[in-house]
Amino acid sequence: MPTKSEKIYDIFVAGGGINGLGVARDAAGRGYSVCLCEMNDFASGTSSNSTKLIHGGLRYLEHYKFRLVQESLKEREVLLKMAPHIIWPMRFILPHSKGMRPAWLLRLGLFLYDHLGFRKILPGTSYVKLNKSELGSPLKSNFKFGYEYSDCWVDDSRLVILNAVDASLKGAKIQNYCKVTKVEKSDGLWSITTTDSIDGKQNIFKAKCFINASGPWVDDLLNSSFKRNNSKNVRLVRGSHIVVNKLFDHDRSYICQNNDNRIFFMIPYEDKYTLIGTTDIDHGQSAGNVEISEEEKLYICKSANEYLNTKINLEDIVWSYSGVRPLYDDGASAAQEATRDYVIKAEQSESSLMINIFGGKITTYRRLSESILKHVEEFLGSKGDPWTNHSSLPGGDIDVDGQLDLQNKLQTKYPFLTQETLKRAVRSYGTISFDIFGDAANIDALGRHFGSGLYEREVNYLIQKEWSRTSDDILFRRSKLGLSFSKDEVTQLDQHLDDFFKANSQSKNDELKSKMVETV
Repeated sequence: MPTKSEKIYDIFVAGGGINGLGVARDAAGRGYSVCLCEMNDFASGTSSNSTKLIHGGLRYLEHYKFRLVQESLKEREVLLKMAPHIIWPMRFILPHSKGMRPAWLLRLGLFLYDHLGFRKILPGTSYVKLNKSELGSPLKSNFKFGYEYSDCWVDDSRLVILNAVDASLKGAKIQNYCKVTKVEKSDGLWSITTTDSIDGKQNIFKAKCFINASGPWVDDLLNSSFKRNNSKNVRLVRGSHIVVNKLFDHDRSYICQNNDNRIFFMIPYEDKYTLIGTTDIDHGQSAGNVEISEEEKLYICKSANEYLNTKINLEDIVWSYSGVRPLYDDGASAAQEATRDYVIKAEQSESSLMINIFGGKITTYRRLSESILKHVEEFLGSKGDPWTNHSSLPGGDIDVDGQLDLQNKLQTKYPFLTQETLKRAVRSYGTISFDIFGDAANIDALGRHFGSGLYEREVNYLIQKEWSRTSDDILFRRSKLGLSFSKDEVTQLDQHLDDFFKANSQSKNDELKSKMVETV
C-alpha cells in the first residue's frame, strides 16, 4: 500500500532538470512548501547533454529573436555572479573565409550581441588575424581572419545539482529516482502517486499546485498520469556531441559556420579533450531512447575537418553523448528553426493550479522560474519577493575571477592534494570543498582512492548531500571523471555504493528494532 504524506504542499514539481529544480529553489526561497520528484537522476536527460554554454544565442539574431537574445545576454552575467565556480567566461573565435556569411553581416550581428544585453563584466568583440596568431594554428590556411567575442561556459549538470542542494537547504523535499505514476483531484487538491524507481515503494503526496517540468516527457506525463491521450506540445530535437583528445593548447573556443548554414562549436573540455557539436535532428523516437547515430558522428567529423589542419576520424572519438531538446512545437519546417524560447501554459480552477512548461534553454532557466512563480503568486498569494537575481548557489560565494585564489587557499590547507584534484574541487564545489575535505591532515584521512583523485570522503558526501545512488550519478553528472575511469575502477566504486546502502539500510533496521524493544 502507498504511504500517504500528511503534509499538504503548496507546490509539487514533476521533473528534476534545470527548469524543475530552478522553480523548486526559487519557490522554496520565497517561503512556499515544495516537493519535487525526478524519475531518474537529476540532470539525467536534456540538462546534462547540452553544449555546456551560457550564451545569448548569436545565431538567433538571424531569426529576429531579439527579445530572447536580449534576455539571454542579460542572464549570462547574472548566472556568472551566481555561480562563478561552475560558470566562467569563455572567448569564442568566429573564423571567416569567402563563401560564408558576409563579413559586414557578422560585424553587425556581433555589434548587436555586444550591446543588447548591457554587459558589464564580459569583454566585447575584437578582430583577430588568424594567420598571425596561435589562435589560427589549428585551422586551415584559408581562414586568415575572424572575430573574437564573449560567452560563458557552464558545468550543466552541476548547475542542476546545486539548484537541488539549495532548494533542499531552503526547506524543499527533493527526491530523485521517484517517478510520478498517477495524478488526480482529491478534495480540491492534487493527489500525486509516486513510485521509487529502485525499490518500487509508493507514496502519495498532496499539493495545491502541480508543475509539470518533465522536459522531453511533458506530453508523456500528461497522457499517462492525466489520461490526456492526445497531448502533443513538444517537438523532440536531438543534439549530439563528440569528444576527442585535445586539438589545441589555448583556452579559446571556435564557433564555425557549416555549409548547411548550421553552426557548431569546438570547445576545450575537461583540460584533456575537445568537445565538438551540436546537431539538430528531429528525434522520432521515445524520449528515453537517445543515442548519437553513426550519421551524426560522421557529420560532426566532416564539419570539423572543413576547418581543421589535422583531420579527425571516427576512431578518434573517446566519448559521445546525445540529448533531446523538448522544443515547443510551433510548426517550424526545420528542426534548427524551431523556437528555443520557453512557453508556459497554466490551467487554473477555483481550487487548483497546473502549470506545464514547454521548451526553454539553460541560460534562461532562472527567468523561466520567475515567470512560473508569478502564476503561483496569483493563485496562492505572495510569500516573498523575487530573490534569485542577487543570490549565490552553494559554494559560489567567491568573486567572478576568484577560482585561482580559492584553489590557492585549498592548496595551503590541503598540500597533499594534486593540482588536478584541487582544480576539479574548485570547479565542482567552490567553497564547499572545505566541508568535503574537512579536517583531513593527510591523504589517508580521505579514505579509499577510487581513481583520478576521487576519494571515499568525496563519494560519501555525494551520496549523503547530493542524492547519488549509482556510479553514473557520480562519474557523469556530479563530475566527468567517467572519462578517465577504468572498468575495474568503476566496478570498485559500484561495490562501495552497494556496501554503503546495505550498511545504511541495516543501520535503519537496527534503529527501528531498538525503538520497538524500548516501547515493549
